[in-house]
Amino acid sequence: MAVPGIIDFCTLGMFIIDEIEFPPPAPPAKDIIGGAGSYSALGARLFSPAPQSRAVGWIVDCGSDFPSDLRETIAQWDTGVWMRETPHRLTTRGWNGYGENEHRAFRYTTPKLRLDHHALQDTLLLWSKSFHLICSPLRCIDLVENILALRDQSLQAACKHRPLFIWEPVPDLCTAEELTNCYKALKVVDVVSPNHSELGAFFGRDTNGNDHVDWRAIEALCDEWLQSGIGPGRQGGVVVRAGKDGCLVAHPGVRKWIPAYHQSADRVVDPTGGGNGFLGGLAVGLVRCGTEPGVQNLYEAALWGSVSASFAIEQIGMPALSHDAQGERWNDVRVGDRFSEFQSRLERYVQP
Repeated sequence: MAVPGIIDFCTLGMFIIDEIEFPPPAPPAKDIIGGAGSYSALGARLFSPAPQSRAVGWIVDCGSDFPSDLRETIAQWDTGVWMRETPHRLTTRGWNGYGENEHRAFRYTTPKLRLDHHALQDTLLLWSKSFHLICSPLRCIDLVENILALRDQSLQAACKHRPLFIWEPVPDLCTAEELTNCYKALKVVDVVSPNHSELGAFFGRDTNGNDHVDWRAIEALCDEWLQSGIGPGRQGGVVVRAGKDGCLVAHPGVRKWIPAYHQSADRVVDPTGGGNGFLGGLAVGLVRCGTEPGVQNLYEAALWGSVSASFAIEQIGMPALSHDAQGERWNDVRVGDRFSEFQSRLERYVQP
């Protein structure tokens, strides 16, 4: 029987094997670990050195073509991953094409296998302290309700602590037609985190400025969401991811911008997965910052997310994990050192 409380983070994002095609003359990259689930798990894992790494939950559906070297990489992370063997199918694969101005095209090249609450049943993952959901508004409501119902029905129902739900709206359904459903979804989640363009799209607004995002427009739209009430107790928050301009953290009583960690475009090799990685770091920050999990720590948790995103985007695919006498390094950097350096830099940051 599963024991509640062991898993700090669980994502219902998918694992995808990516092929990335860059503008000539750069060669394509193949068999790259990708997908929202993988990058959000990475974001949480960066702040979870072993053995705490096993508190990071995610699901990898392994088809008949699953590469052995990817298994080795995933095993090296030592997470609470569930490797589901599905030999009757091919692993979910996607093609990514990059053009000018960071334009990204994507298509699936094999059938996708979407995750839902049924995948959590009778597993430790059901008892996670936080869940990352990337989906439409109505699917978000369905997932939250069904996850809570499964927990209530379990023999472990004595564990009545409500988990945190972090919702990343799926881009295709960030539309004005979905705004009513969006307001309904906001009532059941603790944090909603679109990027600035997706936030604007819900309202039919352009949130881009000339050289930067439209700071004031983003703040005004966040205020509309907060006034409608986010979360069961109306104490939830919004984190708007704004690429090179960082992110806005907003919940009752707090509205602050945080700059992006990387201030030079030269450090950003591939932006794929940066937002998902951000949310993995944010989620474990919400669970571990302070004495009780909750959005009162949203600003600090967003710092965790910003640092997680920085590791996700400075290479093609995943950052490299290594070890020395002092512990783990990612891309030959200690996560704690980068976090401390980021905190010290924020002392000089002026709100836009």
